[in-house]
Amino acid sequence: MVAWSVTDPELLKRLLGDQRVSKDPRQHWTAWREGTVPADWPLMIWVAVQNMFTAYGGEHRRLRSLVAKAFTFRRTEALRPWVEEITGGLLDRIEGTDGVVDLREHFAYPLPIEVICQLFGVPEEHRADLRKAVDGVFDTTATPEEAAANGEQMYRILGELVALRRAEPGDDLTSGLIAARDEDGSSLQEAELVDTLILMISAGHETTVNLLDHAITALLTHPEQLRQVLDGEYGWGDVIDETLRWQAPVAHLPLRYAVEDIVVDDEVTIKRGEAILASYAAAGRAPEFGDNPEKFDLSRTNKSHLSFGHGVHFCLGAPLARVEAEIALPALFARFPKLALAIEPAELEPTASFISNGHRVLPVTLG
Repeated sequence: MVAWSVTDPELLKRLLGDQRVSKDPRQHWTAWREGTVPADWPLMIWVAVQNMFTAYGGEHRRLRSLVAKAFTFRRTEALRPWVEEITGGLLDRIEGTDGVVDLREHFAYPLPIEVICQLFGVPEEHRADLRKAVDGVFDTTATPEEAAANGEQMYRILGELVALRRAEPGDDLTSGLIAARDEDGSSLQEAELVDTLILMISAGHETTVNLLDHAITALLTHPEQLRQVLDGEYGWGDVIDETLRWQAPVAHLPLRYAVEDIVVDDEVTIKRGEAILASYAAAGRAPEFGDNPEKFDLSRTNKSHLSFGHGVHFCLGAPLARVEAEIALPALFARFPKLALAIEPAELEPTASFISNGHRVLPVTLG
């Protein structure tokens, strides 16, 4: 499939906030409406789901309103003691490990997946399978057959979760989404409910995994800046924002579509029905971020970023990601002040995805 990759941050911000840009392929993607998108396209789940991620206009407002009723700022802030407890437990387990530890596997990944699974009431026995399915959603090297099988597994697990929470409601977001009602009394339809869970659980942890992964990598490869953070010269908020600019957790996000012809400049017009790829990783490296935008630099004046999106589709889970990072990062470096990479930075391998921006492993020594 063909799409415009938008890498300029100002243009990307303008398009993300433009009402002439849609995320609904059924209404606004020419390839979808003409039936030329292959049924076995490996990225099908990214565009075919029916939730607020792929909705437009009034339908998007309806779906987001229902989700926002369950995913409130108050509920997020109330999670801080619980996130601290999970973080402490993970660090306790790591502390007893000899030799090299994979921090992605044993810290950056389990913290957000544990938070999101508990938040949505996912039973313990389903979490390993759910993790595998979520990993498959972001694996853009998967064959069509593998992608289809993974999608079936994802829908099975989350369909069973919805059925369970209908029968046994609890103090969790799945139960909250089932109970949420719009002003006219309408609720999420069954397909919308399951597809919303796919969005919230997948996006709700993968971005945080990569944020933690890259923040840890940045500080371990810039020891002088780590010392400045520990000495209080820079805050952990600076670390988080510069990491999000320097290494967007989602490198490229499919897809958006031009509702009508959009004139970008004298030479470029995005035609009605053409697809648009939001290239967040490239947008964070633009020249307007100062000298050497490809470098991690906490002294950088402009640490702005679009890593959580912009406009009506701004990520609902952004506050939760920040809460997790604000707790996890200082706790990790306080517990292990001699933490060090176990390999050369150049040996770190990226994940098998052009969507997810992280490392396959993050091996460290505790010191």
